[in-house]
Amino acid sequence: MANRRRGEIPLDLGGQRYTLCFTLGALAELESALGARDLTGLAERFAGGHLATRDLIALLGSALRGGGHALDDAAVAALPLAGGLEPLTAALGEALTAAFGEAASPNP
Repeated sequence: MANRRRGEIPLDLGGQRYTLCFTLGALAELESALGARDLTGLAERFAGGHLATRDLIALLGSALRGGGHALDDAAVAALPLAGGLEPLTAALGEALTAAFGEAASPNP
């Protein structure tokens, strides 16, 4: 069960419940995957509001791994989106807000 006080956000995909969490390790992984120089670079990228599908895979993958799920990016890319992108982007936005704070509340 996700603990929002620790920055954990629940997400249901394909009938399975997952936990998203941007730990320090997950953020470092995300910096590397997206070629950001630092946390400010990540925040600026998300604040721009223009994300590619590969960005969503990197975001989701790092948040899932931070939440304790051992899924590589290929497995993340294969997850079903039966509910569409809205629940996914809302959950990622909540997880990013938990990590960066309200001032950087992006909506991927």
